[in-house]
Amino acid sequence: MSINYAILGMLSARSLTGYDLKKIIQDSPFMPWSGNNNQIYKALVELLEKGWVTKEVHHQDSAPSKKIYTITDAGREELKAWVLSPPELPEFKSTFLVRLAWADLLDPSELSALLTGYEHEIELQIAAEKEKLRRGEFSPRRTPRETYLWDQIHGRILMQYRSELEWIRQLREDLGIDPMKEGD
Repeated sequence: MSINYAILGMLSARSLTGYDLKKIIQDSPFMPWSGNNNQIYKALVELLEKGWVTKEVHHQDSAPSKKIYTITDAGREELKAWVLSPPELPEFKSTFLVRLAWADLLDPSELSALLTGYEHEIELQIAAEKEKLRRGEFSPRRTPRETYLWDQIHGRILMQYRSELEWIRQLREDLGIDPMKEGD
């Protein structure tokens, strides 16, 4: 998936600067890009060249000029066509799963430590996602249906993390690994 469509989607909600886009992408739990300036500004140049966005420069006396990007009607049509295209299947590629594939090399306390560390990281992600929701991360909320869809996206992310925790705990139970005996 191209970052261009994510940018078009955000701009369909409201006009934004490159900095605004960067912040939204970096804070997003479901957008797969890092949100670095190269990605965003390269995409904005492409979108401008295709006529899918416009750019308006706002001069400021005490700060650098702001470049405000706005989606065009052609951009909205392109975004809609992309939304209607066949979706990609979810990916299950994970460095943790690769580590786990070779974890039989570990003694029981090392395997327990690996599982505990992963569990801890998942718990931190759940807390971070809950905090993002509390702060009201970017969500257009233009209509009740859009609000519902965004709430469901965030709920799905939390559900995935919780499911991962359940899976790790079941794995630990099936292997007879007690987290309390990690130091043994």
